[in-house]
Amino acid sequence: MFRNLYFALLVAVVVATSTVCPLPASCADPAPRAVARRPEKARPKVVLALGGGGARGAAHVGVLKVFESERIPIHHIVGTSMGAIVGGLYAAGVPVSTLEEKFKDRSLMEAFMTVPLWVRLAAAPILITPRLVGSRPYDGLYRGNAFRKFIQRSVAADKQQIENLDIDFSAVALNLLNCKPVRITSGNLGYALQASSAVPGLRKPVEIGDGLYVDGGVIANVPVNLARETGADVVIAVCVDERVRTEPNDLFRKVGSVSSRMVTFELAFLDELQTKHADIVIHPNVDGISLISTKKDDAVRAMQAGEAAARAAMPAIRAILAAAATGAAQPAQEQTEVHGTRLPPEATP
Repeated sequence: MFRNLYFALLVAVVVATSTVCPLPASCADPAPRAVARRPEKARPKVVLALGGGGARGAAHVGVLKVFESERIPIHHIVGTSMGAIVGGLYAAGVPVSTLEEKFKDRSLMEAFMTVPLWVRLAAAPILITPRLVGSRPYDGLYRGNAFRKFIQRSVAADKQQIENLDIDFSAVALNLLNCKPVRITSGNLGYALQASSAVPGLRKPVEIGDGLYVDGGVIANVPVNLARETGADVVIAVCVDERVRTEPNDLFRKVGSVSSRMVTFELAFLDELQTKHADIVIHPNVDGISLISTKKDDAVRAMQAGEAAARAAMPAIRAILAAAATGAAQPAQEQTEVHGTRLPPEATP
């Protein structure tokens, strides 16, 4: 079901995708990170669960920017799809300023898509040809190898392996062989991110060891439960999916609108199952941003929304970190208020 929904959505939204502005001036590098390198006994252990969402994942960059400025410790990042991409690059030491530029100059999203989707669809009949001569490739329009190489070029040579990253990191993917979600916690970072973002029907599954992996968003788009497995004391979830709102009838006369609506609903349903187990939920207002948008304006809006949402959640984050550090349980009413903290839509640029 999810394969068809994802694929239909991507076909529909690509029609509206347009070119973006040229490369902007570089931003200054941020201040030194307020993160510890693999702390052994640091408490509370803070784990980020970064959700998938394509171009909307630029909001994660805004969240990380605020965490740095507010010196919020990060001991482990568990990411799905674009959340894994942003989280993995950050854990490998890529500065927030560089991540901002990779969204603004289209390089990250162009590497993610490799070539426009309509080109892939037009070439689909040709891609069937190898099967006629006995070849049996995995299902999907393309492999995503170019994207993996982009990731490998983006990180230092000594950060190619997940075990060597500055921050503990897990890439969430679905193993097609047993239909179970997994955290990829070792091995080549590029392959792990390729697997975590292999959208079913679009990208071919990725073989790693004895598994065959696709995008983890089909089962754990905001991977809170998997973040809990790391021994987290505090899980901060960042959801970058659209909210489900009442829409007018005429909206659904547009080609692809029904499939898009169903993807929004399915992701919201899955997200709720996960985020209810988080200590803090940051949900930037990224409504209206296409999953495969390469527009600079969309990237900037998403990053600004991430910043605004993170700043709005900061009082709740500090309160729960303080309580966790002392081992004191918060009163039931206060805990309810802290759990699931979200940014009101009107507070987002």
